[in-house]
Amino acid sequence: MVPRSARSPTALLEAPLRRERDAGPMQRQLYERLRHAILDGSLAPGSRLPGSRALAETLAISRNTVSATYEHLAAEGYVQPDRQGTRVTALSAPDLRGRTAAPTGTPVTARRLAAFPPNASRPDSDAALRPGVPALSHFPLTAWRRALDRALRAAGPAALGYGDPLGEAPLRAAIARHLSVARGVRCAPRQIVVTEGAQEALTLCVRLLTNPGDTGWVEDPGYGGAKAAMRAGDLRIVPLRVDAEGLQARERDWQQHPPRLVYTSPSHQYPGGAVLSIARRLELIARARAHGAWIVEDDYDSEFRHAGEPIGAMQGLVEDAPVLYVGTFSKTMFPSLRLGFLVLPEALLPGVQAPLEEMLRGGHRGEQLAMADFIESGQFSRHLGRMRRLYRGRQQALRLALQQHLKVPHRIEGGHCGLHLTVRLPAEFDDRRIAAEALRHRIAPSPLSGFALQPLAGDNGLVLGYGNTSAELFEPLVRRLSQIARASARA
Repeated sequence: MVPRSARSPTALLEAPLRRERDAGPMQRQLYERLRHAILDGSLAPGSRLPGSRALAETLAISRNTVSATYEHLAAEGYVQPDRQGTRVTALSAPDLRGRTAAPTGTPVTARRLAAFPPNASRPDSDAALRPGVPALSHFPLTAWRRALDRALRAAGPAALGYGDPLGEAPLRAAIARHLSVARGVRCAPRQIVVTEGAQEALTLCVRLLTNPGDTGWVEDPGYGGAKAAMRAGDLRIVPLRVDAEGLQARERDWQQHPPRLVYTSPSHQYPGGAVLSIARRLELIARARAHGAWIVEDDYDSEFRHAGEPIGAMQGLVEDAPVLYVGTFSKTMFPSLRLGFLVLPEALLPGVQAPLEEMLRGGHRGEQLAMADFIESGQFSRHLGRMRRLYRGRQQALRLALQQHLKVPHRIEGGHCGLHLTVRLPAEFDDRRIAAEALRHRIAPSPLSGFALQPLAGDNGLVLGYGNTSAELFEPLVRRLSQIARASARA
C-alpha cells in the first residue's frame, strides 16, 4: 500500500511495485493500487490515466499487464475508455476517506432470537451423555454406501441437477408407506414435503400458516427449535405447562390467547418424556378446528419405544385432522444426513403448492434416492430394530447407574421412548452450573431449566442422553456428575 503522504496522482502512479515473492502478481498489485486510489479520491473523477505503454515503462512491467488491469477496472465500472484514453468514472459513492460507516443496528429477526439465553458452549457430538445424538458407531455404513451407489448408478448424471422442490418422488412414496405402517399417519405421497431436517419443517409451518403478531403455543419446558421458528416469524409465543399427560390447554387459554399454531410432541414430549393422553389429543384437535388453528405434531423420537406398543401419531386419529406432521431422519439415521419431512393436511395443498415450489429448491438428490432405497429394501426397518434393542439396554443401564450412584435427591422421568432420561433435582442444585462444570469433563447433559420460557422452581435438573454413550461408561460418568452436583450445592 502506498503511504498516504505519497498519494499525489503522479507519485501514486510512479511508485514502484513490490518485487518480493510474497507480494503477489504485478497485475493484482496494480489493480488494487488503482482501485483504492479511485475509491478514496486520490484519483479524481474524470482524471485521465496514463497510456498503457507509458505506465508500463514507468513501473518496469509489461504493457499487457497494464492493459489487462485497465480492462478489469473498466469491466467493474471504475474507469471508462474513450478516444482520448482511459478516464476515472464519476462514482456515486460518498468520499470514504477517514470515515467509518454508521452502525445500522441489529436486524429485527436477530433481536427477536436474542431473547433466548445463549448456551454457554456447544459440546461435541461425541461428548458423553449429550441428548439427541444417536449411536453413530452402530450405524450400518456399508449398507448405506451400497444404497448410495445403487441410487447414483440408477439416476446417473440427472441426480446432479435440481430436483423436485418438494422432494424426490421415490422418497416421498417410501415415507408415506413407512408412516402408514409404523406411525398410523394418513397421507399420500403428494402431501409430503422433504426438508433439511425437522427445523426447516417447523420454519415452513410458521412461514406458510402465520402472519407476524399471530399467537403460537409451545410446550413449557419444551423444544427450543419450535420457539426459535416462531420467534423468527414474529409470533406471540404463549408457553403452556406440561404435566404427566402432556400439554395442558385449559379453557382460559383458548379464550384469552387463541392460537394460530399449536406445537406439541405428543408421542414423546421433549424433554420430560410425557405422552399426550388420548383425551387431550381429541380435545386439542376439536378445539383447534373450532378456532381455526393448526397443530404442529413433532413426532420426536417416536420410533424408539422401549415399553409397550408404539404410540400412534395424533395426525391419524381422525380424518382431515388440522395437523401438520413433522419428522426427521436425524435420530433414526444420522444427524448430518439433513433429511426430514413435513406431512401437510390435504386441505392445505391447493394453497401452499405454488409457494412451496418458489421457496424450496430440490437438493440432496443422491441422499434422497438412497434413503428411498434404504427404506424400500428393508434396511431401515432392520436398523431401527437393532437400535431399539441397543437403546433399551442403555436406558435401563443408565437408570440403574443413577439409582445407585447419583448421591443427591433426584427423580427420574421419561425413558419409555427416545434417547434420553430427565433427572429432576432440588432447587439448591443449580442445573446450569452443574452442566457447565460437567462439560469441562467432556460430559454434556443439558440443564432442564434451559428448556423453559417461564421456568418454575421444579424446572431444575439434567437431561441425559444415552444414545451416544456406551453402557459400561454410565457408572463412572454418574459418579462424576454426583460429585459435581454435590459441589454445586456447597458453592
